Amino acid sequence: MIKKTIFNSVYLFLKLFGGKNFSNKSFHPFVLLKFFYWQKILRINGNVPWPVHFTSQVRTPKKIVKGTRNPGMALGCYIDGRNGIIIEENVWIGPKVSLISMNHCLDNFQKYEKTNPIKIGKNSWIGANTTILPGVELGEHVIVAAGAIVTKSFKEKNIVLGGNPAKIIKEISDYKPI
Repeated sequence: MIKKTIFNSVYLFLKLFGGKNFSNKSFHPFVLLKFFYWQKILRINGNVPWPVHFTSQVRTPKKIVKGTRNPGMALGCYIDGRNGIIIEENVWIGPKVSLISMNHCLDNFQKYEKTNPIKIGKNSWIGANTTILPGVELGEHVIVAAGAIVTKSFKEKNIVLGGNPAKIIKEISDYKPI
């Protein structure tokens, strides 16, 4: 009873001072409190409205549309939203993932190319040390194996990608939520 009261008090504090993204009850309240301290007190990723690990970096969060999970909660992620990133519902992002939505022009490195946003379909899993490059679109229930570099779009659903450059290495069955 006391534990539940303490947890609810922490969630209330986080909701009042951190906003709705910091009061998500699917995460342990003291984990969220730690993220709140890093972002709102120490101002590490202070411009990001959702919880982000202090070792991750999020650029231009206002151009990132996130689903039910928070990109950058795993350690060491680099999420560059300058050209936009759309992350649908239930997308799991592992540690040290790079989502790079903007690239330099090939004939003038001081200019950037305008491309379509990165789009990751619902019920997908992006494995550790994965890099997803500008304009890539992934379909529903796509699993990207650890260390893969995704250079082109895969709009198919129920597939596993791997390698450098990434290619389809396996077809899988439909996602089965609990």
